[in-house]
Amino acid sequence: MTFFSPQGAAEITIAVVGKTKNDSFYQQSFHGCQYFANLHPALNCIYTGPDDFQDVRAQVIIVQELLEKNIDALLISTTDSDFLVKGALQEFSARNIPVITFDSDLLPQHHQYRLAYVGTNSFDFGQALGQYAKRFKHSEKQSICLQSGHKTTPNLNSRLAGVRFALAGENTPRLTGQNGWYEHPRCPLYSLGKRADSVHQLDTMLKKTPPPIFLAVAGFAQFSPDYVSTVYPYKKQIEQHKIVIISADTEDTQLDVLKQGLSVANIGQKPFEMGRLGAELLYNYLINKQRPEKSSYYLGYHYCTPENVEYCTINRKW
Repeated sequence: MTFFSPQGAAEITIAVVGKTKNDSFYQQSFHGCQYFANLHPALNCIYTGPDDFQDVRAQVIIVQELLEKNIDALLISTTDSDFLVKGALQEFSARNIPVITFDSDLLPQHHQYRLAYVGTNSFDFGQALGQYAKRFKHSEKQSICLQSGHKTTPNLNSRLAGVRFALAGENTPRLTGQNGWYEHPRCPLYSLGKRADSVHQLDTMLKKTPPPIFLAVAGFAQFSPDYVSTVYPYKKQIEQHKIVIISADTEDTQLDVLKQGLSVANIGQKPFEMGRLGAELLYNYLINKQRPEKSSYYLGYHYCTPENVEYCTINRKW
């Protein structure tokens, strides 16, 4: 609820909740909220989320706890839509606490529990990743391995669907030869966002003969401190495109490995703007009783390669 300081100025608190707290992507979104709050002294942003990986139960517990901390609004990236709604957002709705999703939206049947979504069009983003992978199809029967996080996460599932659509030319639950594309029998891989597991999964695929194109629909392995040491032995093969690693997102850690030639390409989003715009929409709703004009606010994405890595994007802090 909104409360008032002794000076009489309204104090508004927006909680920013990521799928994982220690992920620089969600930290950038928090910085975007902070940036907007710095321009509006009555507004305060706080940040939280599961510590180490995409834990659906931990996210719900954290959001439940926020109900007792007098927050005024919630900006959240969804890990499991059904679990989050039943475990927390129904109560937010009952208490008239506004919610905006960012990065990962609720499923369509749950949209009544949020005012709007701010972020990437996940299906289109998946298509962009898939279209880029087409450049590296070197045989009539091309194997590819897709890496995701949690099996129930809406935005990641939409990205997987977008990748498959781009490669198959149609909606399909799995690539089984459409246009010569095959998913490796062990894939898709689900890492839960655990960095050690993500790197191990990547390393396992790189050791295959021949290795499949490896496409991660989020940063995962590239956030691990072990990524460089694991992938460096394959550097020459990556530079020759005999090994292809394509990843979503362009956080500083990912740009560093791209500079070192340890990734072929990264397609990035705008997490800072997700936090800034999400905070603006919530602020306007709370202060001006102004509902968002749109149900979804789609932001663009950008392409980073070893050739343009120095100027393809800037990761902002407020």
